[in-house]
Amino acid sequence: MRYRTLGRTGIKVSPYALGALMFATSVGNPDPGDSARIIGKALDAGINLIDTADAYGDSEEIVGKAIKGRRDTVVLATKVSRPMGDDPNQRGASRRWIMTAVENSLRRLRTDHIDLYQIHRPDPDTDIEETLSALSDLIHSGKVRAIGTSGMPPSDIVEAQWAAERRGLERFHTEQSPYSLLNRGIEREVLPVAQRHGMGILVWGPLGQGLLTGRVRKGRRNDLRRAGLVRHLDDERRLDTVERFIELAREAGMPPTRLAMGFVIAHPGVTSAIVGPRTMSHLDDLLAGADVALTDDILDRIDEIVPPGTDVGTLDQAYVSPAIEHPSLRRRPAGERAAA
Repeated sequence: MRYRTLGRTGIKVSPYALGALMFATSVGNPDPGDSARIIGKALDAGINLIDTADAYGDSEEIVGKAIKGRRDTVVLATKVSRPMGDDPNQRGASRRWIMTAVENSLRRLRTDHIDLYQIHRPDPDTDIEETLSALSDLIHSGKVRAIGTSGMPPSDIVEAQWAAERRGLERFHTEQSPYSLLNRGIEREVLPVAQRHGMGILVWGPLGQGLLTGRVRKGRRNDLRRAGLVRHLDDERRLDTVERFIELAREAGMPPTRLAMGFVIAHPGVTSAIVGPRTMSHLDDLLAGADVALTDDILDRIDEIVPPGTDVGTLDQAYVSPAIEHPSLRRRPAGERAAA
């Protein structure tokens, strides 16, 4: 592996990061022992960044057990802010919750520090200075080495950088966003803004949530159901685009997974692409293409299929701003809508 620097932290990380969502027994691999073997093989292959979250079921516990004896060689990343129960204070990015959640994550991960602690989703109910103040204290205490965000809009990234400078607080070092052959929206603003502020970018969903593996083909409904991708059945444009990428990969003499992974790690603003293998065979397939480098001709062909900065369909679990999600934020009260 040719390691890359994570933003301006000085931390060296592999271009592939191991996502741990699929190690949660409730949603992914039901065998923690098998997950531990997958983690071990990934570390042996040179992947040194593992990304998990407190909201990923028992993922943190499985990762903590699996890296026992190897903690010093692992760049360990986790997240906070997604709901952890029905209590309204067991979520978000308030100081109150962050200070509680980090202790819970440290215990589950069986470690005394977290290398990268990320705000899983923006919390519009909490002042960004409140969040940065709490995270700064965690860095100063040694419990956290670096801090980041996930799904943060570019305007919020800039606001957070300004707030950190204005208040003398630690600033966010990374952002985690969706990026793939099918979803290139972050090229428009997120990647340029992050590069301007010296932030590292971790990208998730590089295989289009399974559509870019080559195992799913248009018209094969049973294959789609087995792959857990029924939600994409009605998105004909997305499936048509996948077929074009499968053909391009065939012409280039490589599996679609290598085309997909080679594309995302080719961008100079991308530090690591998060892969989430559920089985050992999935990991083997990804590792086999770790050294692939796409030519300018192939990258030009990709641009012709999906132009830079555009998305083909939507990606599940992507952050949606409250201004888009809640109609009440887009409409004046009924009594005020009449023209004056």
